[in-house]
Amino acid sequence: MAKTVLIVDDDPTQRRLLQAVVEKSGFSTYQAGDGDQALNMVLGADAANIDVMLLDLVMPGRDGMEVLAELQVKRPDLPVIVLTGKGSIDAVVSAMQSGARDFVVKPASPERIIVSIRNALEINNLAVEVTRLKKTSDGALQFTDLIGNATTMRSVIAMGERGAKANIPILITGESGVGKEVIARAIQGASERSGAPFITVNCGAIPENLVESILFGHEKGSFTGANSKHLGKFQEAHGGTLFLDEVGELPLDMQVKLLRVLQEGEVDPIGSKRPVSVDVRIISATNRDLNDAVREGRFREDLYYRLNVFPIQVPSLRERRADIPALLTHFIKRFNAQERLSVQGAAKETLDMLSAFDWPGNVRQLENAIFRAMILSDGTTLQPHDFPQISGLTPVMSTASEKDKTMGLSDQVKAAALSEDEPVHVLDRDGHLRTLVEIERDLIEFAIDNYSGHMSEVARRLGIGRSTLYRKVREHGVDVDVKRTA
Repeated sequence: MAKTVLIVDDDPTQRRLLQAVVEKSGFSTYQAGDGDQALNMVLGADAANIDVMLLDLVMPGRDGMEVLAELQVKRPDLPVIVLTGKGSIDAVVSAMQSGARDFVVKPASPERIIVSIRNALEINNLAVEVTRLKKTSDGALQFTDLIGNATTMRSVIAMGERGAKANIPILITGESGVGKEVIARAIQGASERSGAPFITVNCGAIPENLVESILFGHEKGSFTGANSKHLGKFQEAHGGTLFLDEVGELPLDMQVKLLRVLQEGEVDPIGSKRPVSVDVRIISATNRDLNDAVREGRFREDLYYRLNVFPIQVPSLRERRADIPALLTHFIKRFNAQERLSVQGAAKETLDMLSAFDWPGNVRQLENAIFRAMILSDGTTLQPHDFPQISGLTPVMSTASEKDKTMGLSDQVKAAALSEDEPVHVLDRDGHLRTLVEIERDLIEFAIDNYSGHMSEVARRLGIGRSTLYRKVREHGVDVDVKRTA
């Protein structure tokens, strides 16, 4: 979705001129003729739709400086670019001190205005990302920071908020990639342990011979290679939360020791002569069915009941499709900030495609797909072709022929690549990519035929100079003598 700019100016001619400049660059616009109307819009029902404000300083009634002062109190997150006809240093300094992100002296060139808008949005994205990272690192992430408002997620948030109020073991279940760790961090942020250490352990990624040392610690010289004392994860998490991800992967002998810690509140570091008391909130997570593991003897039943005191089931992304637009917007903002990109949103057909996909890898897969698409995209709006791994897997629509419905994916790709409707084929008949040399030759031949040998037009359409075009024609041995009309 395109970003929206609120243009605030008492001169209707100025508003129309600014609207033309802003919309030509791909932004949407709202307009306000005075300060009161502007404040009603950014503080009212339209607040969520306005991303940046262009504000004239000199207006009858409530002027720009008064609007800035009000926004500093009620909407300090909204980037404001002030417009001034004076250009005086005092006016600019006052505006910047009052919270303006930038100033533009009228009359300004369209390029200056658009650069200022894009810079303001980029700075805002960076500020949001810094705030998110700080909350995460400080153990202060809140449920209000979670993205999405689907019905299935609202019940998860309600359960998480209740579980956070008591120092009770919580077991979070759900498919891989649904965001179990994010839920765990939000539980800590909403509890009395907010701001305390949040230590994560991936139980499935620890070598079996190191599990005890990593979890419970060891003393210097307790075994070969123990050259110094090591605090285990339980002691690192003292006073805070220990998140045991993929807890079902713990070896059985370590499950016994973990059960003792939960029962006694103390750990036995390897080589230590006495146990060490720990005050830790345990939150576990798994993408497996621990009931099955208990029945098969791979997980202790007594430990299962100790961990599963307060279960929370996180839905898959296909069960909360209504959250995909909000997640898409969130990830675009994050990657714009991290990678200094300027993607403004996604086309409607792109959003429809993403919402229709099943996402077996859930939110993690969506995040990675958006990141890849933003890196590869040549425009400011994500298109379906920016998601080849998704668009290539989109189910065939019901209007397709029975032959198409029974055709395998690889056969569909080959058929599309070899279709007579496609003038330049990307794949060969075996479904493999053709070389760039072959594709380039076909493209040049097609362009020359399509534009009846008008080489100037061919070069312009291909985005290259005429001398470069003639060089490539010679290199590829393309015969254009009878067509050349330059």
